[in-house]
Amino acid sequence: MRTKRFQNWITTGRFTLPIAFLISASCWILASILLPAIAVQPDDYPLWQAFSDNCIPVWGNRLFTFILYALIGYFLILLNNRFAIIRMRASVQTSVYFLLAAVCPSLHTLYAGDLASAAFLAALFFLFDSYQQERPEGNLFHAFACIGLGSLLYPQLTLLVPVFWLGAYQFQSLHLRSFFASLVGWSVPYWFLLGHACYYGEMELFFQPFRELASFDSVRFDFSLWESVTMGYLLVLFMVSSMHCLVAGYEDKIQTRSYLQYLILLGFCFFVYIGLQPAQGVQLLPMLLISVSILAGHLFVLTQSRGFNLFFICAFVGLFLLFGFNVWTLL
Repeated sequence: MRTKRFQNWITTGRFTLPIAFLISASCWILASILLPAIAVQPDDYPLWQAFSDNCIPVWGNRLFTFILYALIGYFLILLNNRFAIIRMRASVQTSVYFLLAAVCPSLHTLYAGDLASAAFLAALFFLFDSYQQERPEGNLFHAFACIGLGSLLYPQLTLLVPVFWLGAYQFQSLHLRSFFASLVGWSVPYWFLLGHACYYGEMELFFQPFRELASFDSVRFDFSLWESVTMGYLLVLFMVSSMHCLVAGYEDKIQTRSYLQYLILLGFCFFVYIGLQPAQGVQLLPMLLISVSILAGHLFVLTQSRGFNLFFICAFVGLFLLFGFNVWTLL
């Protein structure tokens, strides 16, 4: 009888997700004890400041962020159940997501990018649902409305609009009517913002997202130490997972292959943008984790060889080492 490898034992286990959740919660609590005041990057964007000051109490910042990540993880399961991206154990990508978020203590406080990542995941759901539809206008309208809503708090999310158009073209759902439906969907949240600005005489508030979107820092590769190591770990995981999807893609259905290839494109775009704008790294990291988690879950579930088993063990051990290193650098 063939011996079950450690990788298969973990990925097929019924308790993998609960254990990953408990490990994540433990890392969250430990980080809050060791790092009670993580330095949060200043953000003078008025819409985000108004939301964070009025809606999120200071004492509940970490708790709200943890709940938000838990909801995103649950939605990742729904995404896989709906589109069957991973043929077995639909919860593996959520386990990977919980662990990746847990080992980055700087993500344990709320940023605009955290809420933008929830909007990004909802937009991804509607985009995937438009695959080869005869009438995709509704799905593209909702997908881009989610991007527009998220961009109110994090304007740089609008930069994903061309990438989503590429995805719609790849899924054969982009034509003239759906293109204009996407534009209308993206603009709907700004209609409400414009009405609020006109009613209260605060037109500067309406123009602020566009000014924020047009502002770019000079290209300098000045990552902090924890960011460099974390991005290096994620890049290795992303590259190995992407190569497996491209080489062994014939084992998946054509539709699943299209989804995976688009996730690879998204991950690549996130890495490029973070590399060009390091100041946006902590904002974009939650969205990058979504792409990497799905690709890594696909890799870990569907590979059986000794080499991939060794890579899985190294990646698993590397997570704990990465958490310890990140906490040490932030002390």
